[in-house]
Amino acid sequence: MEDGCIDMPTNTPDDVADRASILVVDDDSSQRSLLESFLTSQGFAVVTAASGEQALATLNSEEIAMMISDVRMPGISGLETLRQARQKNSILPVLLVTAYADVRDAVGAMRDGAVNYLEKPIDLDELLSWVRRSIGLDDGVQARVSDEFELPEHVVSQSPQIRGVFREAALVAPSETRILITGESGAGKEVVADLIHGWSPRAAGTLVKVNCAAIPEPLLESELFGYVKGAFTGATTNRVGRFEQADGGTILLDEIAEMSHGLQAKLLRVMEDGTFQRLGSSGERRTDARVLASTNSNLEMEVEKGRFRQDLFFRLNVIEIFVPPLRERRADIVPLASLFAAEFSGARPRLSASVITCLELYEWPGNVRELRNAMERACLMARGELILPEHLPKRVQKAAVATDAESGEPSSGKRMEDVERAVILQTLRENNYNRTQTARALGISRRALIYKLRRLREQGHVVEAE
Repeated sequence: MEDGCIDMPTNTPDDVADRASILVVDDDSSQRSLLESFLTSQGFAVVTAASGEQALATLNSEEIAMMISDVRMPGISGLETLRQARQKNSILPVLLVTAYADVRDAVGAMRDGAVNYLEKPIDLDELLSWVRRSIGLDDGVQARVSDEFELPEHVVSQSPQIRGVFREAALVAPSETRILITGESGAGKEVVADLIHGWSPRAAGTLVKVNCAAIPEPLLESELFGYVKGAFTGATTNRVGRFEQADGGTILLDEIAEMSHGLQAKLLRVMEDGTFQRLGSSGERRTDARVLASTNSNLEMEVEKGRFRQDLFFRLNVIEIFVPPLRERRADIVPLASLFAAEFSGARPRLSASVITCLELYEWPGNVRELRNAMERACLMARGELILPEHLPKRVQKAAVATDAESGEPSSGKRMEDVERAVILQTLRENNYNRTQTARALGISRRALIYKLRRLREQGHVVEAE
């Protein structure tokens, strides 16, 4: 699911639950869990089914206001379930979702009475809008998820952009679903993973982090799955792998795009049935670890180029959470700088006005990680209570010098922003406002495009077909 930055519904949960029960049909337990958790948080009574056959039986025995069904399932497909459900109840609203967008299926679904046909990962704003509209709760007020979540002291959430990310993380954390966290290096993907684990029912378990790019390929398999004595030269004892360590907890596979094809196949098996083999052993082991993955690469493009398995991509990308770069959430820069300064100095040194100007005008290509390193240097150089521009790295000092005096913004940054906006809008029009095709043409993920389109919409630009 791509976009979960939503607020609480206008109706109270009890009011909504009294008026509507939603049947969620999907053979993927993590997807069912996610939709059930999300819709329940919005006040709906939710019934789930793992197959089309079970869904039809539920329709015979319970009063259902709407059905949300996956398309490709073992046994009766979602399209056939739709047809039979509509024969039983000709006015039942049915919303179909799928990871395999197909124009012919979409046309058939609409012909057979589906209210709409959504692609996975699902945009939660769009899903909720269709649910409310379909069961008569759309009163013209956009429903949104609560902004009430408790953050650790070391996490800054000043900007609306990062609060949207944290809202989305809080929404999906209670489910068992797999989550792909995307964004530039140093933007804070690991912080999001920490929050998801901490807010989940697995919080008492272990959060195991594996940087797939930092471990040499020959060693990564044994790192993940462990090995037995004698598996290779130097293997003098048995060793437990990271998946075993994460049993009952969560495992974060950082920089997942760096994993080889062969190891991707073994990872897919673990995600499908929880089984794996230690290196050098033929015996099967099991793990109950929730899988989170993160990457700064565009996995959709990696799939198209044959460097990443498509089946693994769909398994990982049940939910995609995009962490925007620091330059696009400038309200976080100074609070983060103050937090880091206090960490490195043992106190809370003051930032001079000129330092704040430099920090706010610099583009931060290295994101939060670069800011942290800059403040560590500044605290070492200042040796006092006041941090001045000369204590910052030269590249950060120069940001203020390059500022356009009239606009108060870096002139090069302003030009780049204008160019990016023009390219996105032009590409969107060329692709008839199809977000998936536009994202592919721009070479970015669909989730990143949705984030950028939301900013453009707030600025008054047309981002949808009229």
